[in-house]
Amino acid sequence: MLFNSFVFLLAFLPAALVLHAAAERYRPDLRLPLLVGLSFVFYAWWDWRFLPLLLGSIGVNWLVARALPRDRTGWLFPAALAANLAVLGLFKYLGFLTDLADLIPGLDLPRIDLALPLGISFFTFHHIMYLTDLRAGRAPSFGLTRYALYIAFFPQVLAGPLVRWSEIMHQFEERPYARPDAAERIGRGVMLLTVGLAKKVFLGDPLSVYVNPVFQVAAAGKAVTVAEAWQATLGFTFQIYFDFSGYTDMALGLALLFGIVLPQNFDVPYRATSLRDFWRRWHMTLSRFLRDYLYIAMGGNRRGLAIQVGALFATMTLGGLWHGAGLTFVAWGAAHGVGLGAGVLWRRAGGRMPHLLGWALTAGFVILTWVLFRAASFDAALTIYKGLFGLAPTGSGFKWRTILIAAAVAMIGPTAWAAVHRLPPSRWLAAAFAVLFVVVLLKIGDDANYEFIYFQF
Repeated sequence: MLFNSFVFLLAFLPAALVLHAAAERYRPDLRLPLLVGLSFVFYAWWDWRFLPLLLGSIGVNWLVARALPRDRTGWLFPAALAANLAVLGLFKYLGFLTDLADLIPGLDLPRIDLALPLGISFFTFHHIMYLTDLRAGRAPSFGLTRYALYIAFFPQVLAGPLVRWSEIMHQFEERPYARPDAAERIGRGVMLLTVGLAKKVFLGDPLSVYVNPVFQVAAAGKAVTVAEAWQATLGFTFQIYFDFSGYTDMALGLALLFGIVLPQNFDVPYRATSLRDFWRRWHMTLSRFLRDYLYIAMGGNRRGLAIQVGALFATMTLGGLWHGAGLTFVAWGAAHGVGLGAGVLWRRAGGRMPHLLGWALTAGFVILTWVLFRAASFDAALTIYKGLFGLAPTGSGFKWRTILIAAAVAMIGPTAWAAVHRLPPSRWLAAAFAVLFVVVLLKIGDDANYEFIYFQF
């Protein structure tokens, strides 16, 4: 069920809140098992056939975690890591790998496309983070209920944010409604949920009307005009931001309603003045995962300039592949790896850059590389690039109003998290958000609901 659907907002969520409040008040020992059960119901609603995969993943990895401190052979951790990645690869990359193999002359393997379990990339990375820290002696062992909730907690199981065990495990033992700031937390949670819904419904989804048809035309091998190319590229730049940051706001708000604080994932990324700054602001929890569990493991900046640049390139290329089973995603990640490497060389050479120029270059690079992220193929991306660089008919009818509004909101800021926590509690504020929530519900009922873009990853 989508966060922006009636079945979630008007049925599942109210029922979950009532049950959680009753358990917290009358049977605190049942609160965590209840949250685990609710999370499994939420996950199974999409496709019950994948619930056994999630259950098995949790059970096997928990057993590995219990045995890991006693392992003297040294094979258990790499075996568990390989098994997690193998399961991810089987469901997400099998078709992609067969396509690559078919490029070898003489091979003609049948393409096998398995249905992609929602959230598999995110819960696999959660397993990897915890097992890596446990092996390094940075994490303790946890009971099955707490571990299951860490992996499957329904606000973040499908598309993050990527949460470290140290950020959330200690919160499971709190009595959230017994806190002196419980009412304020709930209020801010509702506000975050409402803002995230508004960003998705009023900004992200309307932009898809200007984006999807153009990229579909390009995928069909037809020409795209200059106006259409810029409309689609700029539209997608802000569509993916409001779609994903809106989801994150909702996830953070929902978690607050159940007494859990999740980490922020966005910090006005389109104000970044360098590519390094951009990745410190965009999908922040993924960026730190790639840094701490890939980049540093490859040597980071501790083994010389060549290793650092190579590690950046490899990390971002793998990050691109994580986003999607396609060479366009690999190219998108590799391009960011090259850009980050160029930034390292520039800083090492003592280069300086005015903030305005740095922002313009960063924004231009990010916008142009989004084409690779969105296009269905390199041919489709080339068609869009021809339009962007004036190698196509000029065209007309550029839909600029919605894009301009989206650009202003995205770049002026502040983030929803910062704004919600700065606003002092008041009755007028509560009334305003209640009205906004009703308007969002009316909009959801009037239009088709779009899935979140990051659900496919």
